[in-house]
Amino acid sequence: MSKIVLFLIAGLVLIVLGGGAFLAAWDIPAPTQRVEKVIPTDRLPR
Repeated sequence: MSKIVLFLIAGLVLIVLGGGAFLAAWDIPAPTQRVEKVIPTDRLPR
């Protein structure tokens, strides 16, 4: 029973470390679409 728990914990640690390495190495492209919003003048500070 303890060997099964040890393998499960080791697998979980490998999955977490692998996911962290993937996110650290992933080159996420920056957004390229321009966003323009009209803000009503009554919402601006005076």
